[in-house]
Amino acid sequence: MGQLVAVTEKPSSTPGVVRFEINRTLSGSGHERFRSIIDAHGNSPSDELARRLFGTGQVAGVHVYANIITVDLEKGYDSAGLADLIRGLHTYWKPGVEPPTFDDLQPEEAPAAASGDSGGDGGDAALSEAAKLVPAHLLERGRAAREKWNAKQG
Repeated sequence: MGQLVAVTEKPSSTPGVVRFEINRTLSGSGHERFRSIIDAHGNSPSDELARRLFGTGQVAGVHVYANIITVDLEKGYDSAGLADLIRGLHTYWKPGVEPPTFDDLQPEEAPAAASGDSGGDGGDAALSEAAKLVPAHLLERGRAAREKWNAKQG
């Protein structure tokens, strides 16, 4: 699942430097330079890509500007496999990985408040922690709407 990134590898006039052009912008209109994996400490797509590129052991530096990725290769390495790594940047589930089910993604529900008030009329004892954050007039409006709906239902 996810969408593959279209990657075009372009040679550079500088030995040991490879340029990749992709079909989406990673850094907006700003330059992002990564001299080591330590520089890739954020959560942006550029940071994630830099971490993955440095993880191959082939890369000495990465520069990202919009949809252009410039890679400085380590001495003695070539760009083999780097285009595939970039292509799979937005692929979330790969073959052999079981995607989460709908039930796995649902948040845990808080237990119901222990109270003799089963009608849910908005009494203070029946309020959950989340409901305590809602203004009282909105809780009252909701209670009135529930009563009106229940009356129409018979």
